[in-house]
Amino acid sequence: MSSESSNNANQAISISQNRQTNRQFTLASRPVGAPTTENFNFVTTEIPTPSKGEVLLRTLYLSLDPYMRGRMSDAKSYAEPVNIGEVMIGGVVCRVEESLNDKYQVGDLVVAYTGWQDYALSDGEDLLILPKALTTPSYALGVLGMPGLTAYMGLLDIGQPKAGETVVVAAASGAVGSLVGQIAKLQGCRVIGIAGSEEKCNYVTETLGFDACVNHKDENLAQILAQYCPNGIDVYFENVGGAVFDAVMPLLNASARVPLCGMISQYNATELPSGPDRIGQLMGLLLVKRIKMQGFIVFDDYGHRYDEFSQAMGQWLAEGKIKYREDKIVGLEQAASAFIGLLKGENFGKLVIEVGPKELT
Repeated sequence: MSSESSNNANQAISISQNRQTNRQFTLASRPVGAPTTENFNFVTTEIPTPSKGEVLLRTLYLSLDPYMRGRMSDAKSYAEPVNIGEVMIGGVVCRVEESLNDKYQVGDLVVAYTGWQDYALSDGEDLLILPKALTTPSYALGVLGMPGLTAYMGLLDIGQPKAGETVVVAAASGAVGSLVGQIAKLQGCRVIGIAGSEEKCNYVTETLGFDACVNHKDENLAQILAQYCPNGIDVYFENVGGAVFDAVMPLLNASARVPLCGMISQYNATELPSGPDRIGQLMGLLLVKRIKMQGFIVFDDYGHRYDEFSQAMGQWLAEGKIKYREDKIVGLEQAASAFIGLLKGENFGKLVIEVGPKELT
């Protein structure tokens, strides 16, 4: 198993988490364009008390993910938005601090979706107990959690890569893209990544084993990508959209598959992109080349296959076939600024906020 961490990952946990108060990030206002710190309130409330059948959870790790930007908007989507004044949504690894539920013991580590706060109550129905053998619990928010499931199912079920095919992965150094490319290599594919800096591109090729990687900030992106894909693109895993997809589109082969995971370049947009309307061009391309482009919501579409994914990914990790990098930032109070940075591509690896220690004295 391989893991790398950055951004204060080895520092001691902030002692600001305590047993007296519950810190929370709530949504103060809906952002127009890119979120700012003014869109969040950092408040302190009382720690809730569990009733019969409930458990009190204390957050150890908080996952920050691009989908959260959509939940800050009240536009119609696949899930309800966060209401003004509510705690920001998010997946977490928690420790059971008190239990009035026979299914859970004090000290159990669980995955929950209680959001950006120190403490929360649960009736236990939506919790996943982590195996005690999992020595790095935060992995349950990344390689063994939602990003891992997204990469595994999006590539293998929708992308259906075949040995010898060319797979291109956007956001290739990120939590999802880094896994997509490695899984594609395990299938015998030629894999080209697209990332946001030379440092990230070097990591993608030298550490993750991609065949090549292109910096999406290069003004010659389209030409360089074409050089790396002389036989076209058979599978394109879409995380970004915008100029990156513009470079990919002419290279898509007949019967290419495009798993549509995200469009991070568009999340802060307040109007349609400038330039010519390429919808007609895209629709014509899909028709003539019989291209399959399919969006998916991972837990809605593939939650029932989590055990299949967990077994396969766990084995790859144990055998050292998958390398995984976390970008850990210490302290719940850093969550808003870290999330804003995530949308700008400032993270390097799966972004996790280390909120509290396993044991709190």
